[in-house]
Amino acid sequence: MTSVAVQLDSPTAVHPVLDGLLPLCAEALPAAERLLEAARTSVLAIVAPAGGKIDADLLEANQTAAHGYAWMATYVEGLRQILGWANRLEASGELTELESLILQAAFGEYLAQMTGGIPLSQVEIVRPGDLGIPAEALTAYRTPAVTALIDRGASAPVRLRIAELVSDHHNFGKLALEDETLDMVRDQFSRFAQDVVVPNAHEWHMRDVLIPLEVVEQMAELGVFGLTVPEEFGGLGMGKTSMCVVSEVLSQAYIGVGSLGTRSEIAAELIRLGGTQEQKEKWLPLLASGEILPTAVFTEPNTGSDLGSLRTRAVRDGDVYKVTGNKTWITHASRSDLMTLLVRTDPTTTDYRGLSMLLAEKPRGTVEEPFPAPGMTGGEIEVLGYRGMKEYEIGFDGFEVPVANLLGGVEGQGFKQLMETFESARIQTAARATGVAQNALELGLKYAQDRVQFGKALINFPRVAAKIGWMAVETMLVRQLTYFAAREKDEDRRCDIEAGMAKLLAARVAWSNADNALQIHGGNGYATEYQISRVMCDARILSVFEGAAEIQAQVIARGLLGRRN
Repeated sequence: MTSVAVQLDSPTAVHPVLDGLLPLCAEALPAAERLLEAARTSVLAIVAPAGGKIDADLLEANQTAAHGYAWMATYVEGLRQILGWANRLEASGELTELESLILQAAFGEYLAQMTGGIPLSQVEIVRPGDLGIPAEALTAYRTPAVTALIDRGASAPVRLRIAELVSDHHNFGKLALEDETLDMVRDQFSRFAQDVVVPNAHEWHMRDVLIPLEVVEQMAELGVFGLTVPEEFGGLGMGKTSMCVVSEVLSQAYIGVGSLGTRSEIAAELIRLGGTQEQKEKWLPLLASGEILPTAVFTEPNTGSDLGSLRTRAVRDGDVYKVTGNKTWITHASRSDLMTLLVRTDPTTTDYRGLSMLLAEKPRGTVEEPFPAPGMTGGEIEVLGYRGMKEYEIGFDGFEVPVANLLGGVEGQGFKQLMETFESARIQTAARATGVAQNALELGLKYAQDRVQFGKALINFPRVAAKIGWMAVETMLVRQLTYFAAREKDEDRRCDIEAGMAKLLAARVAWSNADNALQIHGGNGYATEYQISRVMCDARILSVFEGAAEIQAQVIARGLLGRRN
């Protein structure tokens, strides 16, 4: 492979790992936590001026400050988790130069952004003044450790050295899973992804076709659809961390394949947590085996993230509910056999109360007739990316669902049941985003190594190499943040905020990596024959679904600001 030609002018740059790095980061982290606490105090003074409960109107009116605080909290948690990752590697004797530089660059850049400006989006930068952080808190933040890391932690020589290391060895850093079973699971699904998915993914995207059923069947045989389903119901009984590992490697090959498991994960979680014993015994084994494929039918044309205002109604008529209304952005709807269908069973309500979840069976559709069920019509929504399962809009007009298929057997529990699955859904979305980010990183690296301009490979140009280096840093950081949220879930600890942080940051990194990898490709990146064009389209959806980035930041801010110290 071509190596990076790094131009170094000083002894410091020749050996870019800072002396005493781990203690330095350990010293800087409390300073970041204190700055975050100062931000919390300032934002609370804005949105809860009387020192009592948060004023919803003030929180909405001051979204920049609140969301900036959420992003700062996400940065601090990301630093906390990547330091933990490095400490685990150090304890096992596996911390090499590459991992050290990844840690150093993450601290250097994120610590700098916390005072210099955190990007909420491409056109929104939030700075300490926007959060009302007092000057004395900023002065206290600049400890010697923080200053050293900001000044030299993520410098150009550091990023170039990271690029050189990943380029020479195609090694992006050890994962520190510390679990042989997870390592074996990752290896198994990586082989499947490389052998079956990668050679075909771009063709599936270009032809805009459903992932072939034979691929779905192979995934079922590998246990994808029953990964977290309890063994007593035919699943593998593994945790959310294993789900993250599998989702990541499959999404790295093609997000459509990585997302197939999401359908079953959501449906199985709903039934496992909210279903009757009879419903669990009936549906969970079928979901785990892949015998039936589910789809989540929640969103409506005018609701978006405001699920509490949905209008699709289900009226009981004897032993059935008759469903009337419209749904949209329903993934894998035609080829599915079971819909987890959120409806309004109490017409006197106008918010989340009165919503119920139905386990609605339907026949599989075909290309010619996507929805052959009586009382059900629909059509495909053409999309830029995320194509392997297709998106649909659905109309219901007297569509019948047996009363026995009311999830949990009690009306009015639908919104609560759905909320109980959001942690898992967002953790998995973060894992999928991490896989997309890794794919973009590797496509950008390969092109930079292979493409020769002005007599040398692109990877030898400093700004190209620096992009590769930083992409490797952020990808590892969001991976560790996602694993952390999954471990919290596996330990049965509430992790809605942690899951939201992982999803928020991983989605941004996936888009950033895809954008930078396309830039490395130059004009060729804009050509549909190059895979990065597909990855770019796939990456863009990640900050929109499962809670748009703005909604996610609002949830994180409200959750953290509402916590008692």
